[in-house]
Amino acid sequence: MTGRHAAIFAVAIVLTTTCAGCHSPAPAAAAQASAPSANHEALEARIKALESLLPSQSHLMADVGDHFANLWFAGKAENWPLADFYLGETRSHLHWAVRRIPVRKDNKGRDVNLVGILEAFENSQIKELKKVIDQKDTAGFERVYRESLTMCYSCHKAADKPYLKPQVPVEPPSRIINFDPKAGWPL
Repeated sequence: MTGRHAAIFAVAIVLTTTCAGCHSPAPAAAAQASAPSANHEALEARIKALESLLPSQSHLMADVGDHFANLWFAGKAENWPLADFYLGETRSHLHWAVRRIPVRKDNKGRDVNLVGILEAFENSQIKELKKVIDQKDTAGFERVYRESLTMCYSCHKAADKPYLKPQVPVEPPSRIINFDPKAGWPL
């Protein structure tokens, strides 16, 4: 037998050995197929356990509030790269909150489509904030930020939470961030 024939023979043996029994299910698969309801119940329990580990929408919205407040201070300090960062974080956490609960029920049991509200907010306020940040327009930033708070409150009212009244922040939620774009420390 030549080297080439030996190699082909070896490959054939490996394939034959590997494929032996491929036509019948593995014992674990056969057991799962025979008990679909038990398997389904275990999967449902696992999903429920994993969902319990996710943060609530209110927790996610608290993050949105912190990022949006920091956005205000970054914009006021004319720290445009930091303002752009906090706008991105606000947007990202809004998406996370809406993925968590895309549709809420109001007090009358009607659906409140948070996906649609977020889409409208993104296509108006987020785009406008991005524009004034990119243009380094301090007066425009303040105006659009305040308009955004009004739109945020509209969403809160639509979700039957009119008691959540956003305002222009008076101090940053965390004092660890230096908003001064000319800060020389830390290096």
